[in-house]
Amino acid sequence: MRKRGNYKFLGKFSWYIPGVGGMFGLLAWLLVGALLGSIALLIIIGVFGQDAGTEYGNLISYPLMFVPPMLYAAVKSNSLSMTESGVKLDSNNLAPLGAVLCVVLVTIGTLAIGFWAEAISSLLPAMPPILEEALKSLTGGNFILNFLCVSIFAPVCEEWLCRGMVLRGLLKRSRIKPVWAIVISALFFALIHLNPWQAIPAFLFGCLFGYVYYKTGSLKLTMLMHFVNNTFALVCGHISALEDMNTWADVIKAPLYYIVLASTVIITILVVLAFRKIQLKDPTGNLDEIPSIFESNEV
Repeated sequence: MRKRGNYKFLGKFSWYIPGVGGMFGLLAWLLVGALLGSIALLIIIGVFGQDAGTEYGNLISYPLMFVPPMLYAAVKSNSLSMTESGVKLDSNNLAPLGAVLCVVLVTIGTLAIGFWAEAISSLLPAMPPILEEALKSLTGGNFILNFLCVSIFAPVCEEWLCRGMVLRGLLKRSRIKPVWAIVISALFFALIHLNPWQAIPAFLFGCLFGYVYYKTGSLKLTMLMHFVNNTFALVCGHISALEDMNTWADVIKAPLYYIVLASTVIITILVVLAFRKIQLKDPTGNLDEIPSIFESNEV
């Protein structure tokens, strides 16, 4: 007896398709993970000192936060896999655009929406200094360590949760219309960032990521989009000329700034229109279904 796809990481979760209740269950386990991560960070600081905690703590506390929801989802999926059909977390429904064009489009679209999302968040009151310093530590410290946390762990873990589990579940398990499933999953994505200065851009990114996932079923594409955004922010944080920048308006002066701003909005719309060319195989999205283990066993 063999379990097809179960040896791949994402395949371990295919048979657990959480609905609205499951979404809150995953959030609860994420909070448990956040508590464990905080305890781990305190231990690191207590044993190795404040400097070590600041520099290395996130490498342990951040991925640890996602361990409880991943274990919970894996156990639930395994218990359902023998008798229930599943839905892949990662599909490849990219025709007629193709992989190369999709990669180009999502890269451009991510950078574009990041520009005007930052313009919207800049309308908020000034960020508290303690939060500003905490966020700068994620992009302005040791580049390699920050790259691992911001550009590798965050895209993999957050896309697994917000698109691979939450949005997939809302699309396939609930009776919510796809547009609202995308919006709710984007709100969930914003919520886990825990502050409005990150939550507003996260919501806008979540809507674009969610639409791409709905049309393609590709978690790899949304991970790439997340990687592009975070890595771009990380690189900018290490450019000395941009250290004192609060918004792009500090670097690009008017009227050029407003021309670029309008252009990025138009680019985002064009990217969305390009993905509309991908035909839906199912009204709930282009996410491939898989049979139960019992049905797929070779006789």
